[in-house]
Amino acid sequence: MKNHTISQAVIASLLSVTAASWAQTSVGLGRADYKDNCASCHGAAGKGDGPVHSFLVKPPADLTTIAQRNGGKFPQELMWEVIDGRWSGESGPHGSREMPVWGNEFKARAMTHPSDSPRTAEWSARNRIVSLLKYLETIQQP
Repeated sequence: MKNHTISQAVIASLLSVTAASWAQTSVGLGRADYKDNCASCHGAAGKGDGPVHSFLVKPPADLTTIAQRNGGKFPQELMWEVIDGRWSGESGPHGSREMPVWGNEFKARAMTHPSDSPRTAEWSARNRIVSLLKYLETIQQP
């Protein structure tokens, strides 16, 4: 299957949420989502040493060195794609990667009632990803 990457314009559009939506994102929300969804693999401190890391085929990345590995700059667009995962061209809940496709997962979690709007669920998923990005930026090593 082809590996399609999301265009820069689409990423810019996704990251440019409205003021009201942006107000719903925060480092604290990202930290909570990280603890609940990411720490089991990446570890409490983001070093890739979570309690299930030894059971995975590919070791989880050290999330504290993302900026170091990218010339000292935190690559928001790339990390959006990695976390969201819906544009990777891989099928299934995990695709061919072990990391979950969080865009699908967060959207599904927001659809808790039959009357819930897919558009609202999509914004909820995006807000959670933005919050995770904000949190990950705070744990970067100098």
